[in-house]
Amino acid sequence: MMSEALRKAREFEQANAPRVPETERPVFHAAPAIGWMNDPNGFSFYRGECHLFYQYNPYSTHWDTMHWGHLKTKDFIRWERLPAALAPDNDYDRDGCWSGGAIELPDGRQLLIYTGLRKTPGHDGAEQVRQTQCLAVGDGRDYEKYAGNPVLTAENLPEGCSPSDFRDPKLWREPDGTYRAVTVSRTEDDSGAVLLYASEDGFAWRFEGVVARCRNEYGKMWECPDFFPLDGRHVLMVSPMEMQPSGLEFHAGYGAACLIGRYDPETRTFSRENAQSIDYGLDFYATQTLETPDGRRVMIAWMQNWTSVSCQPRGIRCYGMMTIPRELSVRGNRLIQNPVRELERYRTEPVRLQNVPVEGEVTLQGVRGRVLDMTLSVSPASESGYDCFKVHLAQDGERVTTVRYKPGPSLIRIDRSRCGAPYDIVHVRNFPVRQRNGKIKLRFIMDRQSLELFVNDGEQAASLLLPVPESADGISFETNGGAARMDIEKYAIELP
Repeated sequence: MMSEALRKAREFEQANAPRVPETERPVFHAAPAIGWMNDPNGFSFYRGECHLFYQYNPYSTHWDTMHWGHLKTKDFIRWERLPAALAPDNDYDRDGCWSGGAIELPDGRQLLIYTGLRKTPGHDGAEQVRQTQCLAVGDGRDYEKYAGNPVLTAENLPEGCSPSDFRDPKLWREPDGTYRAVTVSRTEDDSGAVLLYASEDGFAWRFEGVVARCRNEYGKMWECPDFFPLDGRHVLMVSPMEMQPSGLEFHAGYGAACLIGRYDPETRTFSRENAQSIDYGLDFYATQTLETPDGRRVMIAWMQNWTSVSCQPRGIRCYGMMTIPRELSVRGNRLIQNPVRELERYRTEPVRLQNVPVEGEVTLQGVRGRVLDMTLSVSPASESGYDCFKVHLAQDGERVTTVRYKPGPSLIRIDRSRCGAPYDIVHVRNFPVRQRNGKIKLRFIMDRQSLELFVNDGEQAASLLLPVPESADGISFETNGGAARMDIEKYAIELP
């Protein structure tokens, strides 16, 4: 039976979402029906379609008591909006239905697992927070919360872990039929840990072990864990809070870290061999992955940063978006990510140019736009090389966003400080790339309010929002200290 809270949310969506101009939403990235979106939840396949739930406040473009919004897609590019899936309507989740996962059960139902938030007055008057893990079961549209909720509580935590910071379960099923989930919790050293749980049926859960501990190496509390095998290794993804900068690999604040290593299923322990940022841009947090029916590991994330979420355009009714889903692999000791191949189905208006000389600043006929897929292969025009290569995007004479590559130190710099945003937030970031004697390959995915950059066939990625009118669609190329030659392949992206 549908609760009053969920009914109210759905009625509000139905009445108000059609009034949101489509120009407020991206063309091919996942975005909410109305209101606010943050972390992806329940990213999974069900009955042959990909479902994506998300942290959702239908009533405002700011974070507040969390619901679960709901989208689905057949190809990761065209998203269908479905009614809100969960609302905070029980005592154990009355202050929010927080992040979690989803899976298809053998009987054809869809199982959701999520964190329920409950706040109560403490003995000293301070607010006491309790986070527990809860279930809901449904048919891909309507869900009923499990009568046995919550299924994981403080009693299921190992010693030293906090029930006030115990959240974000990510669910999968092993080949032998066992269900497993990872969650995160704050530990006695005030940092985070990833905990492993198991179940035979998806409903009765038991603690199995601590997969990994932060030990204050990568931020403090970890959020949004994901744990999966990939190309003969195991990958652990977490989103750390209160990161400290580490060279140019990790920046301060909220981050997204990928730990690559080996997993011992006998001892339930993970040995890390490398740690890296997942995304080197300005707006990226809270990853989730799934395995497609054809065997690909695909990741999506919230394209936003908690430090800048209040810097919203005036008068909007829809705020938040996800990254383009990305296909993952491991090459050597590093994570590789590229846009899902399905994007290529929607390419139109091809422009292909080869061996274009770039000395000073140049523009090219047919090369402009804001909803596009553009790949550049750049190399020095002579043995003397060049000092700097720049791509200027979203230009209109007043506003511009620049991506700069300096082959000497082998650094990329993204800079939106002149994009037109009237906010004092982080606009610039630098990150190192592999040295290739002045050669570099850059792929730009743009969609109205966003830019995602993929370097050297996915060796690195960088995501950022662009609060710029869509009319600012100029693109130019520039070298300093020498000349370059460039091959370019550029497409507009159009959805029927």
